[in-house]
Amino acid sequence: MCGRYVRDADKQKIAEAFKAHADLDSLTVAPQDFNIAPSTFQPIVRKSREDESRELVLMRWGLIPFFTKQLSDIKGFSTINARAESIQKSPTWRESFKKRRCLVPATAFYEWKKLDAKTRQPFAFTLPGTPLFAFAGLWDAWRDPGGNWLQSFTIITTEANELMSSIHTRMPVILHPRDYDRWLTRDTHYEPPIDLLRPFKSEAMEMHEANAKVNNVRNNGSELLQQATQAAEFTELPF
Repeated sequence: MCGRYVRDADKQKIAEAFKAHADLDSLTVAPQDFNIAPSTFQPIVRKSREDESRELVLMRWGLIPFFTKQLSDIKGFSTINARAESIQKSPTWRESFKKRRCLVPATAFYEWKKLDAKTRQPFAFTLPGTPLFAFAGLWDAWRDPGGNWLQSFTIITTEANELMSSIHTRMPVILHPRDYDRWLTRDTHYEPPIDLLRPFKSEAMEMHEANAKVNNVRNNGSELLQQATQAAEFTELPF
């Protein structure tokens, strides 16, 4: 799964890196975030409905399907990740996969390894030489009973590559820049790019122990990416 990630770039840098337009004055985005947690609003990149250009917008992490009757129907963090294997069958993801795909800008992500019954060690995963990359994501728009719209997103996961498999059985799908346009297209005349939902190459990634302080969402600084002095208690959940 992917339950925490890092974005070490402000909105201007994101727009430039992904060649996306945005009303930057209206976007409230922290210039850096080293401990992004579910249910927070984060910048994502999608194709504009009007002209197919890329646009940078804010959405809530944790997808709310358009057919949801009330928010209480969405349990916990069950929609922060979408499994690639079920993405074409599950009603939660199926429509979004067809025409509402997005990029989720990131610098790194965290995963936890269970050391024993009480202890888990967080690890940070990066792409050396790539300060800003993109997870494959889906988005949706839900209208509440009062007529207000909420846009939200999920991060797609796939089976772990060799590097990740020592820590977890799953990993987020990381896209190559050459595939961004194909992933983002809203043209429904073509089959959705299911072939892009594969593990990223281990050789292009690095991992190292992260600071156990990442378990607390109130902690947010570059020191979280540094090696921890001790592992975290199992009871401190990574959300």
